[in-house]
Amino acid sequence: MKTCRLVIIGGGPAGLAAAVSANEAGERDILILERDEALGGILNQCIHNGFGLHTFREELTGPEYANRYIEEVNNRKIAYKLNTTVLSITSNKVISYVNTTDGFVRLKAEAIILACGCRERPRGAINIAGSRPAGIFSAGTAQKLVNIDGLLPGKEIVILGSGDIGLIMARRMTYESAKVKAVVEIMPYSSGLNRNIVQCLNDYNIPILFSHTVVEIKGKDRLTSVIIAQVDSSLKPILHTTHEIKCDTLLLSVGLIPENELAKNAEVELSSVTGGAIVNEKLMTNIDGIFACGNVLHVHDLVDYVTTESMLAGKSAVQYLNTHSNEDRVININVKNGIRYVVPQHISCDNDYSAITLKMRVNNVYRNTSIVVSLEGVEIITKKKPICTPGEMETINLHSELVRKIKNGSNLVVELKGRE
Repeated sequence: MKTCRLVIIGGGPAGLAAAVSANEAGERDILILERDEALGGILNQCIHNGFGLHTFREELTGPEYANRYIEEVNNRKIAYKLNTTVLSITSNKVISYVNTTDGFVRLKAEAIILACGCRERPRGAINIAGSRPAGIFSAGTAQKLVNIDGLLPGKEIVILGSGDIGLIMARRMTYESAKVKAVVEIMPYSSGLNRNIVQCLNDYNIPILFSHTVVEIKGKDRLTSVIIAQVDSSLKPILHTTHEIKCDTLLLSVGLIPENELAKNAEVELSSVTGGAIVNEKLMTNIDGIFACGNVLHVHDLVDYVTTESMLAGKSAVQYLNTHSNEDRVININVKNGIRYVVPQHISCDNDYSAITLKMRVNNVYRNTSIVVSLEGVEIITKKKPICTPGEMETINLHSELVRKIKNGSNLVVELKGRE
């Protein structure tokens, strides 16, 4: 059996940043396993700009952003294997992978960073009635067809869901002379960034229908139309509000699911809310030496946030490799009153008092509210927000003195107050 001190599963933006960070922290025995034919992950098909504003203070396209880290990996001579599928990992950190060069390999790692990204929720997960004609794609698949393969999925488009990829594809399909007839969103608010609503829909006069959904698909060999209907407060279709939109293509942008099949195999505890692992402030899971970062942990808005988080994972993995310390006592972070989830979910009570960033999402649109962090019932941080939406991640920074106080406490709560 081969051995490696640190194995990173996934060569997208999370895996690349984690590898660079681990190398900066002094680790040299690093291996990245990537199932695609190139490093970069989803960024390779994201040819639009808007990346890197936080990390590099300049606006880059997805491939340009990825290339910055690919060059770093190559310059630091960090090992990686492409076209490599990881079949399983175990709780004692044995990795099984396969590729055409090495065949089937079992590899014993001292630490593992899961950076597997996420996958799109398919049609089968949302139970749309109707036939199964050609012309129905996930938004990410359509993006790959247009940007990588140079193929146009259709000419008359309806997009179900207002996730960021769907919004960006509305603009992209418009550039390619297709007619985007509507974006249909079941919720009364967008699940994407507000800037994408403005730049991708409003700027091109593409209508978005809130509180609507697709209830039926029509067409035999090829999609011919969709039936949409308004939904009530319970998200149930109101049947007398149905109307038909003629189209030859339906793009689904109905959510992303963290790719955690490998984590389940390793008995990593997963959150029922995020779909990702439950981690501490070092991004370590309940399995000693297995870390998670990026979209496999929870879905992020910006790749810049993925990079920041993944660099913490790389640094934390090296710290673990050098000390093998793991504090048993933890402080759970509880959420209530409008906060849907927070990451990390708990804080270990060790002697490291470095600053911690709490990342969270709300469960609805709230105006003139405050995000409040309380310790033992006493408010220690209040962050006023004119608006909070589920499509945009919120953050709270805990400085080192607060972290020291929290680690000596027992009950930490994050909630919204003064909601409208």
